[in-house]
Amino acid sequence: MTVTAPAPPRPRSGQPPRPRKRYLRPEALLGLGFVLPVFLLFLVFRFGPAIVGVLLSFFEYTLGDSPRFTGFDNFVRMFDDPLFWQALKVTVIFTVLYLPLSIATSLGLALLVRRSFRGSKLFRSVFFLPVITSLVLAATIFTWLFSSSGPLGKLIGDSWLASTTLVIPALVIVSVWSRFGYGMLIILARLQDVPRELEEAALVDGAGPWARFRHVVLPQLRPALFFLAVIETTTSFQVFDLVYVMTGGGPARSSYTLVMALYDQGFQYFDLGYASALGVALFVLTLFVALIQRVLMGRSK
Repeated sequence: MTVTAPAPPRPRSGQPPRPRKRYLRPEALLGLGFVLPVFLLFLVFRFGPAIVGVLLSFFEYTLGDSPRFTGFDNFVRMFDDPLFWQALKVTVIFTVLYLPLSIATSLGLALLVRRSFRGSKLFRSVFFLPVITSLVLAATIFTWLFSSSGPLGKLIGDSWLASTTLVIPALVIVSVWSRFGYGMLIILARLQDVPRELEEAALVDGAGPWARFRHVVLPQLRPALFFLAVIETTTSFQVFDLVYVMTGGGPARSSYTLVMALYDQGFQYFDLGYASALGVALFVLTLFVALIQRVLMGRSK
């Protein structure tokens, strides 16, 4: 005799089946218990200072004195400060020069080492080495290279870092050198996912190398390029250690960036309220540029 289990009751017509309630397993609860303290520490030490910094921008606060609420006075002072506009100008010029050169270099090297060949892994490792190299050490070496006695300085007969025209291009070159390996890996990871069948079909249709790259490969790289543009823009807006070691903001404030201005106000003059206002302005500027990049690059066709 065969005993069959009763069929589960069917839901009434027009009513979707009720989803089963799923509870966390003991293993998941245990993992959550391990992660939760670290997550709380991350919230406290990452978002806590940011929130305090925004609040502090509405106060007049010098280290050692009591804070005094002043509303938007720090922001009014910032817009009337010619040094702020000079720092903003230098930061924008640096970003405009750095961003396309960095992405183009990363893209070119990613395409160069995309195919597997003898020694390709070695080349990828060598190209990534500047990313993990101490930027302070690299800046010290490049300071000599760009000096009047260095090989790059002898090309023009003077120090790059002493010229108000060449100091920003010199900083851009060092920044691209220290970051192109990171962008190369991001683009290379996306290139590995591009279907080879698309390129082979375009090759059969008679498309040349440039046509295949422009119409097949480049559209597939849009998400990676958008991500890289946002990351590198944020990095360029926050450039500090390179400028601090190589130029100190000179000559004649020609390499004086927003973060250098923030550092001087906070740690040289101890005007923490005004320094916080500069930090808020830098955050708003970064967010605004990221939104523009989202409109121009992030949306899919």
